[in-house]
Parts: sequence; structure tokens; C-alpha cells
Amino acid sequence: MTALTAMAGCTLQTQASAPPKPIETLPQLTVGHTKDSSAYLRNYYAKIQASRLVHDQLRRDGGGPDTPFTDVMLARNFERIAFNSEYSKVGDRRITQEHAVRLTRWTRPVRFGLSFGDAVPEDQREIDRQVFAPYVARLARLTGHPISAATGAVPLGVNFTVMILTETERRASAAALRRAVPGISDADLSQIANLNRDTHCVIFAADRGDNNQIERAVAVIRAELPDLMRAACIHEELAQGLGLPNDSPEARPSIFNDSDEFGLLTSHDELLLQMLYDKRLQPGMTADQARPIFTKIAAELKGGSA
Repeated sequence: MTALTAMAGCTLQTQASAPPKPIETLPQLTVGHTKDSSAYLRNYYAKIQASRLVHDQLRRDGGGPDTPFTDVMLARNFERIAFNSEYSKVGDRRITQEHAVRLTRWTRPVRFGLSFGDAVPEDQREIDRQVFAPYVARLARLTGHPISAATGAVPLGVNFTVMILTETERRASAAALRRAVPGISDADLSQIANLNRDTHCVIFAADRGDNNQIERAVAVIRAELPDLMRAACIHEELAQGLGLPNDSPEARPSIFNDSDEFGLLTSHDELLLQMLYDKRLQPGMTADQARPIFTKIAAELKGGSA
């Protein structure tokens, strides 16, 4: 039996400390530019990104002197992010409700594959490839786990599929999603097809036999997002799909925080990934079982900083 988990979805959030100004002027609706058309959404998300940048969100610096964190903070954040999930399943629906989970990660090699809908322009594809390949290599270095990116017209052995699709393509993606994650439910397919406009990307991971070992995953990213927001989705969904299923308002500097202050993987998040794949931790551990271990690992990584 395959357990399918919605590990994370990158959604539009505001930053409490500096709320963005309302977007007073949305694109005018004209023929062919309905609220669910790609043309409308591209304009809509461009305004969202502009507003985020004005308010110092979507940072790309990885954190600095203004975002110090200690080993105690790192351990606390790791527990909140790795041992909790932001989604719960009620019947056949997934709702935003945090609950405790066991440590979950990949034990087999991860083979990433990047695919695009036919309507995604070639110049946009090239921009995303330039983000994707180096980032996959970075994840491999950080985790020490066998992680690679598939290449070629017909990539083989892909078990983590990243799809960048337009609105129309995403709504018609059921067959491709079933190939990417066999056993995905009709309810999950419906959730992907009917994403709220403010959900920018989403990931589903399959844990065969409920043994806390991820075997397949698929991330779906809106093609209408501007370049930086698409890069942010790539960074967050790929990292979360390795086994970091939650967000925390206390995690800083981090992409695992709904404030959207940071758009790309940070120095803090690099340490979370190192901790997740440390061989002293094992899939299936509870937070109580793992706490003495990850507390020690955090102290080692931070040099016991106070």
C-alpha cells in the first residue's frame, strides 16, 4: 500500500513585521484574460513579486548578521520542521492542520526529472534549467545522499518529478501525475487540478508501506510565476520533498517559514538538510527518540554556539 502525503505547498503569505501594501490594481479582464487564464495570472503574479521585493521579501542572500541563530534554535527548528506536517487528511481531503510525524526521508537514490508543459516558452525553460541543475547538485553535496538530475529527451529512472505547467496544462495533468506517482488518489489529483490562485506550487510524496521511506515524489509549479518566484518554488519544494514537511514561524533565516522573507535556500536550511540525512538519525524515529541525537548534531554544526 502506498501512503501519499501532501508535504508542502508554497502559498501567498504576508510578512507580519512589514505587511505589504494592498495590490490596488489587478490586471483588467479582457476577452481571453479571465481570472484562470495564463495571461491574467502572469500579470497577477508579477504584481505579487514586485510587492514582495518592495517589502524586502524573497531574499536571496541566505541570511546574514541580521539573522543570527544558535544551536538551540537550530535544534528547535529542526524538530518543528522535520517532525511535523502542515497538512492532515480528513476523509479524502487534505486540510491545513499541523500534526506530529515520524522522521521521513529517502533511503534509495533520488533521481530528479524536470519537465515542462508544451505551452511553456523555451527561454523560460532555459532559465529554470539554470536554477534546477545546480540546485540538485547542491542538495547532493549537503545531504551526502545519492541525488542526481536526469538529462536527455527521455530521462530514465526518475523518481522525483518536477513539473512546470500552465493553468490549462495543470488542470489536464492527471495522466502525467499518475505516471509520476502511481497510486495517487483521485482526491489528490483534484486538489492539484483545482489549486487556489494563491497556492504557487505543491508537492506530494509517496511512502510505500508507511515505513517513513520516501520512494516517489512529484512537485507541480505554476509556469505563470515570474522567474524569482519559480526559483523559490524549486528551492522549497525540492528541499521539502527530501523530508522536511513543515514550516515554522520561528525559523529564520529559512524558506521553511510562511513569511516569505527568504526566497532561496539559506545557511540555516543547509544545516537542516545535513541533520536530516545524518546517519545517526533513522527513518521512523519519533521526535522524542531523536531529540538527544539531533540536539547533539545541531551543537556540532554550530560549534556549541550560545
